[in-house]
Amino acid sequence: MKQPTLPFWQVWNVSFGFLGVQLGFALQNANVSRVLSDLGADLHSLSLFWLAAPIMGLLVQPIVGAASDRTWNRFGRRKPFILGGAFAAALGMFLMPNASIFVAFIAPMLFGGMMLALMDGAFNVTMQPFRALVSDMVPNDQRTLGYSVQALLINIGAVIGSILPFVFTNIIGLDNIAPKGQVAQTVTWAFYIGGTSLLGAVLWTCLRTKEYAPEDYNRYKNITAKKIEKAPLATRLGNFWQLFINMPKTMRQLALVQFFSWFSLFIMWVYTGPAITQYIWGVDAKWFDPHFLHSIDVIPTEIAAAKGAAGDWVGITFAAYSLFAAIFSIFIARIANRFGRKITYSISLLAGGIGYMSFMLFKNADVVHVNLLLTQIDIPQGALNLLLPMIGIGIAWAAILAMPYAILSSSLPADKTGVYMGIFNFTIAAPQIVSGLVAGQILKYAFHNQAIYIIVLAGVSMILGAIAVYFVKDPVLT
Repeated sequence: MKQPTLPFWQVWNVSFGFLGVQLGFALQNANVSRVLSDLGADLHSLSLFWLAAPIMGLLVQPIVGAASDRTWNRFGRRKPFILGGAFAAALGMFLMPNASIFVAFIAPMLFGGMMLALMDGAFNVTMQPFRALVSDMVPNDQRTLGYSVQALLINIGAVIGSILPFVFTNIIGLDNIAPKGQVAQTVTWAFYIGGTSLLGAVLWTCLRTKEYAPEDYNRYKNITAKKIEKAPLATRLGNFWQLFINMPKTMRQLALVQFFSWFSLFIMWVYTGPAITQYIWGVDAKWFDPHFLHSIDVIPTEIAAAKGAAGDWVGITFAAYSLFAAIFSIFIARIANRFGRKITYSISLLAGGIGYMSFMLFKNADVVHVNLLLTQIDIPQGALNLLLPMIGIGIAWAAILAMPYAILSSSLPADKTGVYMGIFNFTIAAPQIVSGLVAGQILKYAFHNQAIYIIVLAGVSMILGAIAVYFVKDPVLT
């Protein structure tokens, strides 16, 4: 029996919660390096703290994916995991910027790392069932549309999340200077708003989406229903390993593309802040060294202000690439249908790689006055020019969010979509783990803590990803 075609707004509702999840995720991406630096982390160890994200994804997503494949209750199949993860993620967002309050019990930097791990684990509990929910609810001929809508909502959320600290600084007027060992008010309130919005958006999807009953799902997916007794843990681990080593060929080929893509993205999220603070705002690398900071009583106002301004501008650049990604997401399905998924995917990654490498062109420190309609600011010309490479990075990000899943979902068995989507997360987590382990060492020993060069390395990696797309076999020729 053919699965019903969904009205556009139902496709929208299925993915709407991703807007809130990505709003929180964007706040984390744009501000966690800043938060951890303010709490005492040194520059080359930042990537080690960020390892919490891929490690949590590696551990959580396959387990949640397999569990959600087996879950059928009155609350739904995927929705119980989506909602539970959202509550935990919001809790982490409420607590992380208040790390200094718990100094009597635990070092603020350690507490911040723990909350980062909680947020990442919870984001992963929420995200994986969301992707499987789209595959469950959206028929195959609407699959590219479904993941494109998801990418659009992800990037709308990312734009809002990325600009919140800037808005609180320049429009609302909160204090943007972080006292030694504390987090700025602008970031704290941004995390509060982000956690609340995350919960609201996820509740919208859970209340507005009715998952198929088991018998309807099996009929639509041509699955013969059969009762399966729960196997012992050793057997289940063995079965999981068999699924892993026998993954579809397309998944293996996409894994190489994913490696280069996510290696680059991890570097961008960790080191864009230090890179532009040093390269454009002219703040010396020593101001990111905790040993040096411990040797002084007070951070000079001009240094703290420059780091705060650069931190806010990171949010604007991340919002810019998310905005460009959201715009590109509107057209990506049509472009892929016209030119093919592989060509669309490859050219998009190439645009991202060029965007990263072009950071080197924008060192101009001359201050310019910029009218942003809602407010006016003075920033270095190089910072303003950074909005140009965000076009290419945004195009790449939109493709990374949509194309691999659109290609992959056509090659997966319907009764194992959740677990295979979880396994596919290995191709996201593994390159980030590698990047986290090696990027800080490369930055310290090869680039002498000059973070701009690690961004250029990210560009090289993204271009290698564009080349690797050539070797992917798309099950559906479009």
